[in-house]
Amino acid sequence: MKTLMKVARNAAKRAHAPYSNFRVGAAVLGSSSNIYEGANIENASYGIGTCAERVAIAAATMAGEKIEAIAVACVDAQGAPLSEKMPCGACRQWIQELAPHAEIMIDGENKLFKIGDLLPLPFRLAKPKRKRRR
Repeated sequence: MKTLMKVARNAAKRAHAPYSNFRVGAAVLGSSSNIYEGANIENASYGIGTCAERVAIAAATMAGEKIEAIAVACVDAQGAPLSEKMPCGACRQWIQELAPHAEIMIDGENKLFKIGDLLPLPFRLAKPKRKRRR
């Protein structure tokens, strides 16, 4: 887990955050022991930026990994309250759907979280039944 957090911190240093100056890095551990990293990437059209957690989760998912753990590092929030370092709502939904059993580690905290701790009543859709072809 220390290695995973180190990767997340290093990823945060490569974030593109010229508007918020709030750099975030994430590292995801896949079941194959591979680590996937991500950093937040901002855009002048704020709504189309993306979060570090989603970048890393997308990379692991594309590689076919089962996600075991996620580390999040907000290098510009050292000493900040936990609420300022947690994944946003969109990232929590991604974790719920794509990494529901992952342990979640937040830089500077001495506790591991599960998604149920962060999103106790997640949004879920029933999977549609597949129609048989004739």
